[in-house]
Order: sequence, then C-alpha cells, then structure tokens
Amino acid sequence: MLRRSFVAVSSATLALAIATAPAPAQAQEIVFLSTQLRPIDEAQKVREVLLKGAPKTAYVVEEPSPFTVRMRAEQQAGRKTVSLVGALHGELQPLVPMDALDAIDDVAAKIAGRNIPAGLMELGKLGTGKQVYIPWMQATYVLVVNKKALPHLPAGADVNALSYRQLAEWAKTIQEKTGQRRLGFPAGPKGLFARFLQGNLYPSYTASMVTEYRSAEAEAMWGEFKALWAHVNPNATNYDFMQEPLAAGEVWIAWDHIARVKDALQAAPNDYLVVAPPAGPKGRAYMPVLAGLGIAKGAPDRAGAAALIEHLTRPEIQVATAAEVGFFPVVEAKLPDNLAAGVKLLAEGVAKTQGAKDAMPALLPVGLGDKGGEFNKVFFDTFQRIVLRNEPVRTVLDAQAEVLRSIMTATNAPCWAPDKPSTGACPVK
Repeated sequence: MLRRSFVAVSSATLALAIATAPAPAQAQEIVFLSTQLRPIDEAQKVREVLLKGAPKTAYVVEEPSPFTVRMRAEQQAGRKTVSLVGALHGELQPLVPMDALDAIDDVAAKIAGRNIPAGLMELGKLGTGKQVYIPWMQATYVLVVNKKALPHLPAGADVNALSYRQLAEWAKTIQEKTGQRRLGFPAGPKGLFARFLQGNLYPSYTASMVTEYRSAEAEAMWGEFKALWAHVNPNATNYDFMQEPLAAGEVWIAWDHIARVKDALQAAPNDYLVVAPPAGPKGRAYMPVLAGLGIAKGAPDRAGAAALIEHLTRPEIQVATAAEVGFFPVVEAKLPDNLAAGVKLLAEGVAKTQGAKDAMPALLPVGLGDKGGEFNKVFFDTFQRIVLRNEPVRTVLDAQAEVLRSIMTATNAPCWAPDKPSTGACPVK
C-alpha cells in the first residue's frame, strides 16, 4: 500500500526560528510560504529538485487557513518574514483586501516571452487591474480507469466521453460480473471528495455550484448519485488518496486530483487509462486548479522573490514540476518524449478534460476566506445525510441551503463560474 504523509511548519514555530536566527542567515534566505506541495515527498522534491539553482530559499508549507492567518498577522504587525507566497487562486484572493500582496507588473513584463495564456494572467490580477500573482502550475481532477474494467463498459459508451448514468451502469455491471464494488472516490477524512461534489457533480447537473444548490435539478441529481453509490467500494469513506486503492486493485475506476493518482500510474502505466470526468445533463463539468506565486507587500527580499518567480516559471523547471509532482506547466513548454509514462497518461487526461466539446470549467471557491472549510462541509454533510444516512433529499437540501446561504452572506463572496456573476453575496435560491 502506498502511503502519503503531510508536514507543516506552524507560523509560531517559523516566526520563532526567524526571530532567533543570526542576522546574516536571515538575510541570505528567501522565505517561500506555500499551501501547495505540502506532502513530505513533494516538499522534498521542491527543495532538492525544483529550487536547485535558485536563490537560497527556505521552503515552508502551511495549511490554507493558517496561511491566511499568518499573512494577516504579518501585515498588521508590520514585521515581515515572508517574501514569496505560493497558493491556489482562491487562497490568494483574500490577501488582496488586506493589502498583503505587492503589484508585480514588472515581474510579469520580464517573463512575458514565456507565453502564459492571457486568461490565466488575467486571473492573476484578482480583479485589481494590476498583476497580483503569476500563474505557477495547474492541475485538475480526472477519472482513472484500470483496463480490467474495459470489457464491462456499457454498450455504446465511449470511455473518453462517459455520462454519469453510463458510469453507474458500468459500476453495476462490474459488481454483477466480479462480485466486487470497483468504483472509488476519495471520501476519507483527508480526501478531496467535496471538490468532486462542487466542481464535477453539481455543475454537471445544475450548471451551478451555489445558486441552484437546492434546485429540482439538484434533487434529481442526488437521487441518481445515491443509486450510483450502491456500487462504490464500501471503503471509499476511508480513502484519502486514490492511488492507494488503485495500486492495491481494490478499485478499477477512481476519481481524484491528478497528483493523488500519480504514484499508481508511475508504478504500472500500462495498466491504466486517464480520462475526463463524466458528463451530466448540463455538460462535462471539471475543476481547473491554478496555483500562483505572489510577492508579499513589504517583502524582506523582493528582488529575491522576483528571481524565484523567474526561476520557477522557466520552461525546464515547469516540465520538471510535471515530472516530479504531477502539476502541469502554465508556460509554453513541450513535454519531452522521454517523460515518464505515468506522467504522460496524466497529461493526456488533462488534455481530454480541458478539450472536451462539452467541457464546463467550475472554478475553486473564491472569496470565502477562513470559511472555506465550512463551505466544503456543507457539500460533504449533504452527501452524508442523503447517501449514507438515507435522509429525504428535499429535507436535507432545504436545511443545508440555509447553512450555505449564511456562509455566502457572512463572507459577501460574489458568485464564481459556473454561477453567473453577482453583485454582493452569491445568492442561494
């Protein structure tokens, strides 16, 4: 069984270490605080491979909520230790109203020749009109299929263009033929199942993540998904990373973040296909994951932070990022022919997902601040109550919609795609 563990340096510990460090050492190191690539093995690859040849850097990882707290505390105290930050689009957005990020149009101009797509650069302005972060790396969530499942594919179904109904029929057939429930989701304590509900399932049926939460379409969706769950591996609520049950042969079809299936694909690339998530009545929703690099306002070493951005966006480092940690380039960079077979599979899966004719991007939540966890909990609690506890769908949706509405009102977060833009808090109908 493959195992992944996480390590985080607490803000208090880091602050103490920096405060007590000799002045020369502090001046020599650029503190790079990141919510991304936190697992021990990934953080080690950042330090030993991706930052090789870069200015001397202290790469420090932090969970999203403490990350925001730390940046706010440094901004309010006026004593800065962090120079460079790396985080998801939605995790960087809350730093704008607290004025914790520097404008970096000068950095953007220096790397303009790397041809980062204009749409991604626009996202990096976070609505300010100035470049606030530089896109760093991207990923998404895909469906991994063990080739053992292919003989049981429903008649007329295209594995590269499945619907949710075909997925349910496929999982049912596999169970009938093998006696095993071979479909899996990462619904464990540290799994990303809430992202499946938010970015794949809900938009595919409702073209919405928030506004249509309790709609008739959502009610029908939950009825269908509950029926599908009868064919999901019963250990799914213990799965955090789907690469483990895939490698063990417990599941033949699995949904997860590309970085969380990479090890299984690397170990046996000839055993798998990587395809786009299924489609619902409204389209084939998927959640693009964009991480960015920003420079802290008043950074102790702004020039060093800018040099790190230049380094991390070099084509060869972007390719190495894909090879080492499974996040794909944002710059124009050709993946080499000798790239590991497992990474090639992931690249194919990302291309199939983004290039599908019915593709519907559903962005990660934006503007929720420290209530991001509560937002995720609404979706997971809805799943638990309807699917696992067999509570009435309409009753649960009405109750959970009130919780969701209170979160949106408290944060005043406007809608994000695929919901239509709103003035003020995104409404829950």
